[in-house]
Amino acid sequence: MHYVAPHWLPGGNLQTIWPALWSRRGPGRPPQYRRERWTTPDGDFIDVDFLIGPDNSARVPPTGRGWLVLFHGLEGSSRSHYAEAFAHWAGDHGLQFVVPHFRGCSGELNLGPRAYHSGDFAEIDWILARLSERASGAPLRVVGVSLGGNALMRWAGETGDGAARRVASIASISAPLDLAAGGEAIGRGFNRQVYNRMFLQSMKPKALAKLAQHPGLFDRQRLMAARDLYEFDDVFTAPLHGFRNTDDYWSRASSKPVLRHVRVPALVLNARNDPFVPASCLPVAGEVSSSVRLLQPAEGGHVGFPAGRAPGHVRWLPQVVGHWLLNPD
Repeated sequence: MHYVAPHWLPGGNLQTIWPALWSRRGPGRPPQYRRERWTTPDGDFIDVDFLIGPDNSARVPPTGRGWLVLFHGLEGSSRSHYAEAFAHWAGDHGLQFVVPHFRGCSGELNLGPRAYHSGDFAEIDWILARLSERASGAPLRVVGVSLGGNALMRWAGETGDGAARRVASIASISAPLDLAAGGEAIGRGFNRQVYNRMFLQSMKPKALAKLAQHPGLFDRQRLMAARDLYEFDDVFTAPLHGFRNTDDYWSRASSKPVLRHVRVPALVLNARNDPFVPASCLPVAGEVSSSVRLLQPAEGGHVGFPAGRAPGHVRWLPQVVGHWLLNPD
């Protein structure tokens, strides 16, 4: 499970940006999906993508190895670089591969006033309950990436012993386990100028569309004035999801405080040069339960971990994380 970054791609920012834009995700054409729309308990919907096999149907595991479920990151989807890399790996290993989209992330705005957030463990619980029933006893292995990783680990900590009734193993990749530390890091310097702008360019139009759906939902002028995720979360994410403000949201939604309550085999992977997640805030052995395996390589960036010669590939992640999910130690 040792990771060594390519010599031609030094530093956390390059190891974050390059893999997302240019590294290879797998052999051949991009994965093909079949989409299902699920009605949520509150009358909204989410879209769930299932990997399609050569016969144009969702892959059914021929060996009984089970299902691999991936929860994407902030503004991610089944077309994110990491999702496509895991799709290739799952198909090669006889696993049904599923990407549930958080509300509003599938390309169509959801109906209700709420969207999604970093601690959305109730939504994770509902999705996994439905997939567990659908799998008919086949094991579920679950990976969460960045925001999805924090929400997944929050679910595992909140659920405790009950998590093992739904899933066989879980893994988080580059999760901002301490949201306040991550928010502070992304709000300064290079991060503020590049990553903040990138996220807000996607999130602000969605929020304005949500305001058009539900007039009076929030203060439009405050939203337009937001220049970082802290300010955006203060006017949109926090109040729409039952939090007082950004500080309350980041405190109550962080998964780091509940890692000691995780009772299902769990891998927590964070690069120590992640631009979004400072190494100083990462958990240590005494802060997690015996079910949690911490993996903190020196390099890798944020959901990067590129490998190979230029332009490189992002297959290290699914190979290592996928193998661990199948054979947790």
